[in-house]
Formats: sequence, C-alpha cells, structure tokens
Amino acid sequence: MRPFLFNEKIKEKIQANLLRWFKENQRDLPWRKTKDPYAIWISEVMLQQTQVQTVIPYYQRFLNIFPDLRSLAKAPLSKVLKVWEGLGYYSRARNLHQASQIVLNNFNGRIPDRLEDLLRLPGVGKSTAGAILSIAFNKKAPILDGNVKRVLSRLIAFSNDQRKERGENLLWQISQSLIPKGVARTFNQALMDLGSMICTPRHPNCQDCPLMKLCQGFGSGKPESYTPSSFRKRIPHFFGIAAIIQKNEKVLLIQRPPEGFLGGLWEFPNWRIGRNERRLSVRLRNKIKEEFGIEVIVKNDLGPFSQAYSHFRLTLQVFSCEYLHGNGMGRWISIKKLDQFPMSRIHRELSRVI
Repeated sequence: MRPFLFNEKIKEKIQANLLRWFKENQRDLPWRKTKDPYAIWISEVMLQQTQVQTVIPYYQRFLNIFPDLRSLAKAPLSKVLKVWEGLGYYSRARNLHQASQIVLNNFNGRIPDRLEDLLRLPGVGKSTAGAILSIAFNKKAPILDGNVKRVLSRLIAFSNDQRKERGENLLWQISQSLIPKGVARTFNQALMDLGSMICTPRHPNCQDCPLMKLCQGFGSGKPESYTPSSFRKRIPHFFGIAAIIQKNEKVLLIQRPPEGFLGGLWEFPNWRIGRNERRLSVRLRNKIKEEFGIEVIVKNDLGPFSQAYSHFRLTLQVFSCEYLHGNGMGRWISIKKLDQFPMSRIHRELSRVI
C-alpha cells in the first residue's frame, strides 16, 4: 500500500487547529498531572476497553496502594487482583503484574522508552506502547485507539472495514504522519480528547469541531457512516447453579486457574446447566458430592444472580447449603474474611447474602 500523506498546508492546519482547541478544552484527568512513565502505563492499561470515568477511582486507588513499579512487582498477585476487583478484564491486572516483574528484572525498574522493548511486555500492544512513548517520553509515536481511529476515518472519509489489516495500516500511517515535531505528547492526547468529546460514534458535534472544515466525512454530509465497524455477534446467555456451602462460620471457595478467563479469582462452587433444567437442588447435591467429596443438605433457593461479560451473559441459580461431612478440594474461608479474596462481581454479590 502506498503511504497516505496530507500535503504540508493541510497537515499544518490540522495540527494548529487541534492543538489550539486542546489548549482550551482538554479534559482534567489525574494521569495528566504526571509525567511518570509508570503512572502513565497504569492508566493506559486501565483505559483499554474501559471508559474514563470508570477508570479514575481505580487508577487513584491502585497508585495509592502500588505507588511505584517495585511495589507492584513485589506484591502477591492475589493482592493485585483484589485491588483491581470490579474493573473487569482481569488479564490486564495479571499482565501488569507480570510486566512489572520483567521491567524490574530486565530494565532496572525503569519503564522502557523503545517501542520494541515495550511490545515485549505482556498486555502492551502497539497503541498502548505509542501512548506510553508519546505521553511519558514525548516521542513521535503514533496511537490508534478507538477514539483516534474514528477521528482519522472521518477526516479522510475512509469507509472500509477498519478491522482489516489494509485499513489498519492506512490509519497507522496517517496517525504517524500528523504528529508535529516536539509535541507528540500534546497532539496525541488532543486526538484522544477530540474523539471522546466531539467526534463521538453517534451524533458527532461537528459544529464545535476544530477540524470541521478539513474533514471529508463532514463534507460528505454523513460523518456517522465513517465509524469503524462495530458489528458484534449475538452474545450467548449461559446458565448455572452455585452453592454457598456453610460449615460453622466458614464457607467453601475455589480458586480459578492462574491463566485464562478470570484467572486467579475466587468463587463459590458452580456448574453450567441447561436453560430449562429441573430438579436443580438434586443436581447440585450430587455435583458437590462427586467433585468435592462432601455431603450437604441443600437448603434455601437464594434466587438468580446475573452478570454480563464482554462476550456472554451468565445467570446463576444460587442455593445455600449446610455441610454434613466429608473432605475434598476447595478452601474453607471465614465469612468475616471473604472481602480479602478477589472475586468477580457476581460472586462478590453472593458473598454479601450470607
């Protein structure tokens, strides 16, 4: 593919107009009050697939508990997951923890300032690396998160499917070419803010956009049509049964494997079932005996609990159970200490009905 290039006059207008707008309208965000590469790295990972307003309190709490890279690298993973609890996409927390140990051991505790080094860290892709390089080190590195992709697509009225490699390459070239010398930090953040505040997926506020007169999408009269494809498959709905098994003042928990979906989190025993399955209490009692080696009395039906994940929805029918006898897998945890164990949202809700 031949590189896409704006002529110098147009490029200078885009840069000047956007930087002028940003100076007057930039968002007041906590990670913009520092140039610490560690803090900026944390913010960029948290912002992956998560909205700014959701991230802010988690970012502040995370840095309060892990103020520098060494404190994160030396912390047990369970503590990191607990601090992350509720933010979702827990692989990000595991990757941060693993990457911090790599940086501590291989880079003397300093966040790398070279693209190839950053890309070797777990959880750091090209756009995250570009954000770290430009914002923390003011290096001329392009970014292409969802907001920037939308701005650039409309700017050149690019309607191809941006998920395809050809389209991605074109937008990367544009992102790289537009960065003014010496102000990569400011320009990339301006692009992010424009996409978030003005060039929104639906009903973009074109009249307040500093690039309106330069935007081919606006000139076409239908800027919304130049939004990166958001086609999503139908999200499946899964059903399950879960047991809150109580023995004296303790309940039985299991820990998920360290890798994979919700890796390292703790949860109450649960199993997948069919949507219209019957005799759930009998099924639950048999499963507990078969897999945990203990006998229980299934007592109260506590009702359904649901959670929507990024790629499926889960509904658990939950029962309280009384331990009778037997020994098996799992860990008995004091009810008073349940809040010390990292859990997904749905299992945290279960812990609060005991």
